[in-house]
Amino acid sequence: MTEQPHTAGDADLGELFHAAFRGLRRTWAEQLAPWGLTPHQWRALATLERGGPPAERGGGPGGDGGAGGPCPTEAPPSGLRVKDLAERLRIAPRSATEVVDQLEAKGLLARTPDPADRRATLVAATEAGRALFDDVGSARRGKATEYFSRLPESDRAELARILAALAAPEGSAA
Repeated sequence: MTEQPHTAGDADLGELFHAAFRGLRRTWAEQLAPWGLTPHQWRALATLERGGPPAERGGGPGGDGGAGGPCPTEAPPSGLRVKDLAERLRIAPRSATEVVDQLEAKGLLARTPDPADRRATLVAATEAGRALFDDVGSARRGKATEYFSRLPESDRAELARILAALAAPEGSAA
């Protein structure tokens, strides 16, 4: 049996959204490979640099924050504790520790003592990490632009409006 293309009238929006997202997500791992980063490492670096995971900053499906403003809970310049990074990424602290170890081994972030609690450490992007963040972010914005370019400008604007409304906290005006 041949599957018929979806039309606006019979579309399962969740499935269509998931399929479109998979297409974009597939390109992200490929985009990160030249820099030796995994998607998990990118998310952690982006969180440290921008104060929240890309989706929480209003960056939309491109995940780079290019279309959105700053997160209302910006990370302090001194960094974040690993447990706070894990919470913002919505992953287990042990998983965040592994990602931090990987990024630290690459020289992209550093651990420093927490001045408020000498038993704790903070993690923050190094100069190399910040430079890489800028380079990768620029390339990802270009790829996202390319991905969405198959839509007419009016459809891209409407999609951005719809996604912003869906990404807004419930009860807030988008």
